[in-house]
Amino acid sequence: METLAKETETVVRLYDEKAKLYKFVMKDKGPLKSLETIENTLQKLGLSKNEIKVYVYLARTGMRKASEISEAISLHRTETYRILRDLEKIGLVSSVFEKPLKFIATPFEKAIDLLIKTKKLRLQLLERKKEDLVDLWISLPKPEVEFVNREVFQILEGEEQINLKADEILAKTKGEIWVFLSDSDISRFYHSGFLDKLERFAKKDLSVQLLTNNSAKSRFFVEKLKLNGAKCLSTCPSDLPSFIIVDQEQLLFSIKRNNEQNDDVEEKRKKLAALWTNYEAFIKALSALFTGLWSTEMRLKPLK
Repeated sequence: METLAKETETVVRLYDEKAKLYKFVMKDKGPLKSLETIENTLQKLGLSKNEIKVYVYLARTGMRKASEISEAISLHRTETYRILRDLEKIGLVSSVFEKPLKFIATPFEKAIDLLIKTKKLRLQLLERKKEDLVDLWISLPKPEVEFVNREVFQILEGEEQINLKADEILAKTKGEIWVFLSDSDISRFYHSGFLDKLERFAKKDLSVQLLTNNSAKSRFFVEKLKLNGAKCLSTCPSDLPSFIIVDQEQLLFSIKRNNEQNDDVEEKRKKLAALWTNYEAFIKALSALFTGLWSTEMRLKPLK
């Protein structure tokens, strides 16, 4: 008799209504990849992993009893009931008045709308509470601690956090911005709106200097900008990380992740990492590198 040799991650258990039994079916990699993307998005919108399992199973298989859901996704029945009630409270599941009690999922498109609206409302509530929270913080007794400006660093993970930090240090610019963007990073910085911000800062009479590789890809993005302070690097190490120096006081430095190979765009965004620091010696070293490259390279000329 054959045994099930495949890993459980590659097999899905489905209930056959006619045969009244469960069947093990091999998962197709295409749909599996799509489901992973959907589950990751639902998690970002606030659902727990078990809530996602229950909702996805119910949405894909139709009306079900709690016991059927519990058995299908290998979750304790008490936990399944609790999750169903929680999902019902936020509008993702409805009860069907039959004996025994059954449950039905809200259509996926409507469920996504509900989750997005809920997240927006929470953010709006936090925005309204911001001033009250700041006032409460200020009202707390001040500890008698002498403030010392220290050299520190901060590790940032994920594209969103890196973009937020880049925006933060740009907003604090007093006079000078130096940027080196590698060929592998320039499209990401362009689509995040970072290069547009550099263009606006240049119009405010701030000193903006941008270095990039002399490649068709880099030139394509830079040529879209009206930025005079841009040069291309004809001779530059291909693995030189991107970095941003602001007023010789702050540095945001891209960190490579062991050249991990992953075709999933969402996973790549999560695994992006950068280091922010005000460490003077580090900033001086990168500033010297930037100055040396700037002085030896030709200014980027418009493409014909």
